[in-house]
Amino acid sequence: MKPPKLPDYDHNPQPYEGPSLEATLHLRKEFVNPGLFLYYQNPIMIVEGSMQYVYDQNGQRYLDAFGGIVTTSVGHAQPDVVKAASEQMGKISHTTTIYLNNVIAEYAEKLASTLPGDLKVCYFVNSGSEANDLALLMARLYTGNYDVIALRNSYHGGVASTMGLTSHSTWKFNFPHAFGVHHAKQADTYRGPWGKDDPEAGVKYAAEISDLIRFGTPGKVAGFFAESIQGVGGVVVFPDGYLKESYRIIREAGGVCIADEVQAGFGRTGEAFWGFETQDVIPDIVTMAKSIGNGAPLAAVVTTPEIAATLQQRIHFNTFGGNPVSCIIGKTVLEVIERDGLQARCAVLGERLLQGLHKLMNKYSIIGDVRGKGLMVAMELVLDRESKEPAKARTAAVFEATKDLGLLIGKGGLDGNVLRITPPMCIHEADIDFLLEVLDCAFEQTKAS
Repeated sequence: MKPPKLPDYDHNPQPYEGPSLEATLHLRKEFVNPGLFLYYQNPIMIVEGSMQYVYDQNGQRYLDAFGGIVTTSVGHAQPDVVKAASEQMGKISHTTTIYLNNVIAEYAEKLASTLPGDLKVCYFVNSGSEANDLALLMARLYTGNYDVIALRNSYHGGVASTMGLTSHSTWKFNFPHAFGVHHAKQADTYRGPWGKDDPEAGVKYAAEISDLIRFGTPGKVAGFFAESIQGVGGVVVFPDGYLKESYRIIREAGGVCIADEVQAGFGRTGEAFWGFETQDVIPDIVTMAKSIGNGAPLAAVVTTPEIAATLQQRIHFNTFGGNPVSCIIGKTVLEVIERDGLQARCAVLGERLLQGLHKLMNKYSIIGDVRGKGLMVAMELVLDRESKEPAKARTAAVFEATKDLGLLIGKGGLDGNVLRITPPMCIHEADIDFLLEVLDCAFEQTKAS
């Protein structure tokens, strides 16, 4: 099979004048924490980006179909974002929230306008981990309860409290962190007992939460954390009705419902601006990060005035949360999504992508499942479609092959057998076609793996 050719693109990367890849790797090994890992057996060094593409030190172009782990939303070096950030840096880059500044106020108003119901009070932080940590604090303070329900296969961050919420052994260190957190079985219609063809699957999976509250807690809970689509866990999409029934159960037990929109938010599903809206629910607290800042260190917790008031009990402060540069970037990202119709683009191109992936599934039996919404999709690779044994080695081989063909994608799932595709929302039809051609080629090349 002839290797696919990247779509034509009018951008000349700047000449790279920094240290070589080898020198950079040496510096990283000596001075950067060894706990950080690199993708690929032969790592690439990305030094420049333009919209949906990135470039290495030699000027080689790649289609970024992972978006820096679902983070680059409106495009690398997006001109409006660059201009807004640069102009703000030229005015003032830091004030802290102990002084008034118009940017944080204007941005909070615009962000709140995208959310339904009474979700209109914003608290800005720097990462998804911080956002979920704060949401956990709010839930416990507001309800007066302590126990929390989260889901198996979830990922909510890497600080101590959010590591407790997370349910992947690969992301959990052996130290105390899960105080009061109980994990219910996830609603996985591919690997779970109730499949996509069961119209009652959502209600059946939610019943597990009711049992967990009865047998594992004092009968009262502070809250329920759920990603609207499980990202790190392999783009697991819940069956219809699951969150609605889960929210009902949690609220009856005195808890609040927290939607983790760190990966599914900002129009990426195509169906709606927020992932939870695809389940026809309104949470009590929403956490968001990644796409919110298109790569800038920005995150937020949005909740109701009543729940937000709990933080007035003591002094609570975040030095960099809500700084003017991050907030102007966040505001500009919202403006670009709206102006360029990127949510609608996710719906159209996501359908094109899913159709293409299903064709590949018909061609290659190694593909056990194709799933997702909009431009948040995945393929799960298995050795046998009946046993569903994870095809770890083949997944790694395909993953490496796509890079060599000019395509960057992600991996996920507890066994690392899920290929994740979450490109910047500014991609075009030709990029989707190239992506599908590369995957086809990669599967052909790795048949012996």
